[in-house]
Amino acid sequence: MPKTDIKYEIVKPLGILATNKSGWNREINIVKWNEGKAKVDIRDWGPDHEKVGKGISLSAEEIAILKELLADYDPYEIEE
Repeated sequence: MPKTDIKYEIVKPLGILATNKSGWNREINIVKWNEGKAKVDIRDWGPDHEKVGKGISLSAEEIAILKELLADYDPYEIEE
């Protein structure tokens, strides 16, 4: 199967969540994939955004639900 080029445009960077030892950043951005509708996107990016890892893109509706679900969540209460 021929490899297809995936087009992306980072419309607005929102921030870096973490950086790993190899220099890749886990970022949250507003991204358009293949000229589609812009979505909130969380994934790993290589230096200069030349390479991209697996991640997740969420619509505005999904972000609203996620915010509601996380409103009362305390990440420091996780049981180990």
